[in-house]
Amino acid sequence: GVWSPDIEQSFHEALSIYPPCGRRKIILSDEGKMYGRNELIARYIKLRTGKTRTRKQVSSHIQVLARRKAREIQVKLKVRYDQAAKDKALQSMATISATAFQNKMALQGLSRPPYPTAGGVSSVIKPFSQQSYAMQTSGPPPITGYESMAGLSMSPGAPPWQGRSIASSKLRMLEFSAFLEQPQDPETFNKHLFVHIGQSNPTFSDPYLEAVDIRQIYDKFPEKKGGLKELFEKGQPDTFFLVKFWADLSANLQEDRGFFYGVSSQYESSENMIITSSTKVCSFGKQVVEKVETEYARFENGRYVFRIHRSPLCEYMINFIHKLKHLPEKYMMNSVLENFTILQVVINRDTLETLLCIAYVFEVSTSEHGAQHHIYRLVKD
Repeated sequence: GVWSPDIEQSFHEALSIYPPCGRRKIILSDEGKMYGRNELIARYIKLRTGKTRTRKQVSSHIQVLARRKAREIQVKLKVRYDQAAKDKALQSMATISATAFQNKMALQGLSRPPYPTAGGVSSVIKPFSQQSYAMQTSGPPPITGYESMAGLSMSPGAPPWQGRSIASSKLRMLEFSAFLEQPQDPETFNKHLFVHIGQSNPTFSDPYLEAVDIRQIYDKFPEKKGGLKELFEKGQPDTFFLVKFWADLSANLQEDRGFFYGVSSQYESSENMIITSSTKVCSFGKQVVEKVETEYARFENGRYVFRIHRSPLCEYMINFIHKLKHLPEKYMMNSVLENFTILQVVINRDTLETLLCIAYVFEVSTSEHGAQHHIYRLVKD
């Protein structure tokens, strides 16, 4: 129903104070009690206005506002096709996640992902923009990024994959995938790749990865102790990467009993060590959930190989994928994904040295080729 102006104002204030936290509960230090987000909003309304709204009333109100906002945006996009109107509608779409988000970044543009050519070479693109929402009537935008050698110092005997793939002097990522296994019968199953980085073998004739200034993404990741900024200041410059994923969400999730959601990754090194991989899921720059895994080396073909095989996807991520799939339009999904990031940090367990630090950002793939990606080096100009 319609809420009085004082309750409505307190409700919107609470939305901006308490970001979405999934099923995670928040502990208030002064009370020691655990609250869900809607309970916190109801508590805030009571403290500010003296009027009571239940957790379920708050939840219903959020859903009503989200549906209303979605209808408004759809009308705007149907009536007016000029880019200014689209940009304004897309910006307001972020409130569908019921949070007052102020995007502080002024980032360079990005075209849609390039499809692999016969030679496997793709055009250079930029990791942040709303440009994929626009109707493209001309060629790709002019390139205004860094020179490919920016911030790159290679030792004389460096292998060809250094500077051309996700690899530092100590550790190289060979493969990464997040997937869904759908059983067909007791013997077979279908495997759907949400995102995937396949094994590549760059040569010295291949171009270096393009560089992106790490300061452009600081506020998309946790800023407290152990955050991206501190890691970069303390770590080696060749260990930091940005991956832009265009995720394939075309899988049918209607009947998902018996489905397995997992992540697999593989790494190699010339050193025998124990690695620890920390994966932090972030919403609006705040950590929501973290998974830490330890892996021991296996000596194969003169290299030490590390495999994290079929690691189960956490419940938060499974629910997040389902919520995205329920949104009726891809631009709505992208508006939510704009504030969703993942930070993966791989360290030497014994020395605590950072071996790889990978920041992941996402959009939804519109390609018939499925999941796409592009890799950048993170530098500080």
